Amino acid sequence: MGAMVVKSLSRRFPEIWKWRQRPACGMTWAIFPSYSISLAKTEGGQYIAAMQEKLKQQVLDAFLLVMRPIVRILLRYGIGCREFVEVAKLAYVDIASHDFGLRGRPTNISRIAVMTGLTRKEVKRLRDKLESGDSRISVKTTPLADVLHHWHAQDEFTDSSGRPLALPFNGEGKSFSSLVKKYGGDIPAGAMRTELKRVGAIEEDQQGELRVTRRSIHPADEHDKLLMLLIHGAYTVLTNIAHNTNPEVNSDSWAGKIAFTTTSGKEHSVQLRRIAKDRISEFAEAFDDLFIAYEALHDTKPSVDENNAIAVGIFYFEETDSNANYDW
Repeated sequence: MGAMVVKSLSRRFPEIWKWRQRPACGMTWAIFPSYSISLAKTEGGQYIAAMQEKLKQQVLDAFLLVMRPIVRILLRYGIGCREFVEVAKLAYVDIASHDFGLRGRPTNISRIAVMTGLTRKEVKRLRDKLESGDSRISVKTTPLADVLHHWHAQDEFTDSSGRPLALPFNGEGKSFSSLVKKYGGDIPAGAMRTELKRVGAIEEDQQGELRVTRRSIHPADEHDKLLMLLIHGAYTVLTNIAHNTNPEVNSDSWAGKIAFTTTSGKEHSVQLRRIAKDRISEFAEAFDDLFIAYEALHDTKPSVDENNAIAVGIFYFEETDSNANYDW
């Protein structure tokens, strides 16, 4: 059972959070409040307005903290404030258009202008830019990653326990060459073997059989790596938060937990980092196996326009920003 801590802004409008004490590993907490505070118009109208303004400022202060690592990345890539503001405006118009329409129709330009504070002319310009499709982004998958994935996923190339088989280089059926022919695009099997060995994903024994030593390959290019982590990491976590703090979502919340400590001592950070890396790898591989099993039930590939992404993630965090102003 968790203790319930109430931070009372007033007797009428408490902020309620659930905390759980775990002596073995510090504190864990449900990332999201038990419920959103809903303010109704009462006889104390001025008080209500002041409370709303205070809550809005608290949200903005939290976003200031969230923006610190984002701005750090933007400046590293030479992206200035003006360029980021343009992207922020696009996001405002896009979400206001599709999430706040009436009777299933997109929000009209006048309502978007009222909601976002932008001029109608600016809204029209941004909406036209969104409708052009120029802002669509994607994570590039490589033939190497596809070959490794199917080596773990296809019954033809796995044993009875679901582990990838050691494959001879040549031969029909269960061979590395047939695996590459099916899932490696137009890359020759010899070139694929050389590259997978170079990145340490496979090894070759004295009999010429190839064995998997790594389950996945991260992009070598820093730009591709950043895009992958922003889409697969930051976007998914923030979407989880947006979903679970939506007052219209009742019982259909998504899982989201964090275990943390603030008193373990800096001298243990290296050890904790190593343990976290090992356990996170085990966790990710277990869910990858689960997803592979479900993929086997649907052999047909989704269309280009279809996006049914489901993700489960876990990460390690260690505060290194001495200027980040917050109390954990």
